[in-house]
Amino acid sequence: MSSPNVVVYTGPTISRDEVLGVVPQARVRPPVARGDLLAETWSPDDTAVIIDGYYRERLSVGHKEILWLIDEGVHVIGAASMGALRAAELSPYGMSGAGTVFDMYATGEVDGDDEVAVVHGPADRGYPAGTVALVNIRYGCREGARTGLIPAAAGERIVRAAKALPFMQRTWRELDAAVDSGDREHLGTLERLIGTGEWDVKRLDAMAALRAVGGRRGERSADWAADTALTGITHYEALKWRSRREYAPGMWMTDLDVVNAGRLFGDDYPRLHEEALTGLLTDFAAAQGLGLEAYARARLGVAESAALPPVLASWLTESELAALPVAEQLRLVMVRVWPIWQSEDWRPVVLERVRESGHWHEWSEIVARADEAAERSRGRLAVPPPEICAKIFLRHWHRKGTSAEVELARRGFTGMQELGHTVRRFFALDVQNARAPERRADE
Repeated sequence: MSSPNVVVYTGPTISRDEVLGVVPQARVRPPVARGDLLAETWSPDDTAVIIDGYYRERLSVGHKEILWLIDEGVHVIGAASMGALRAAELSPYGMSGAGTVFDMYATGEVDGDDEVAVVHGPADRGYPAGTVALVNIRYGCREGARTGLIPAAAGERIVRAAKALPFMQRTWRELDAAVDSGDREHLGTLERLIGTGEWDVKRLDAMAALRAVGGRRGERSADWAADTALTGITHYEALKWRSRREYAPGMWMTDLDVVNAGRLFGDDYPRLHEEALTGLLTDFAAAQGLGLEAYARARLGVAESAALPPVLASWLTESELAALPVAEQLRLVMVRVWPIWQSEDWRPVVLERVRESGHWHEWSEIVARADEAAERSRGRLAVPPPEICAKIFLRHWHRKGTSAEVELARRGFTGMQELGHTVRRFFALDVQNARAPERRADE
């Protein structure tokens, strides 16, 4: 059996070589941002070490992403920077914190993002820090007072001066201009000893976190209400981030975008959706030793040999009600009310079916054309709110003997709101397609 993976997210605090010097098998990643944890492939007993993370250039890593990892059985350690902040917030739910900066946040001694934030250079230069972290200044002044190298009163004045500066301006030059002239010698001591690493508490904490890797492997995280805490973070989100790819310069697409194109524009999509979910239903029934009809009757509360009550019959078209046997009607209802009775995410199974169907290239092209249409119409076409997008798009599915609810369900949409949000990316393409017949008629 392969060893558990260790993934370390770092940048300006500690270098790749320093990480590998402590944990040689680690996979070193850039500072973590929104979606990065979901984009990684994890297994139970893996370890994620979060040191650095983005604040401004990209959305910061979400709390629920970390909770999702913990629920998957991944041991998550945070230290030094963004990791320390998130660990202090999420330690009741199983995230581990390491080091002094974590303690500062956990005890309330500090509480601002700016305490650990630094401006840094690009990855190809090793993320060189252009400013000094306020927690390093605090720690250095504390150590200076303890060792007698910096008077306690001078340290307090230096910290106040640094705190008054925006974190983007906390360079040694700006600090030198901000402190009292009598404290500049002490500021020089700070700069020297933080520079050597002796008072660089962020680096010290990062090393402590790396040494902690494996220390608690195999333990379960603290009990917590996963169903509540993980609202909005599902395997669907992980699948979306892991499949994200740049298909043209500055243009991005996920596998689920391709599926959405099929859901909206693919005439064959409802068949694929029905077949995929029927396969899942068959597996659920077999796991309980039941046939599909018996399983459906039990789950829907329909007595043996009884016909569908009106509330369930409303999920079928007129032709399905007239022509299909009750067993088939039950199967279709189960497929169409899926989100109501079953939390199992159908998207991975449908995605595999779409990949095998021969429609992959066709539906990928629809996504690309939608992005092109949106770019061409930028500034000239206003995309309506989701509820309006949904109402406009429903015209494609109007036909006799069915309803909007049935047509939404045949394509896996839970309602108008979900349809509207999905349509927005494709709205410009839909408008372009609607205008094409008009142009041909004029010609």
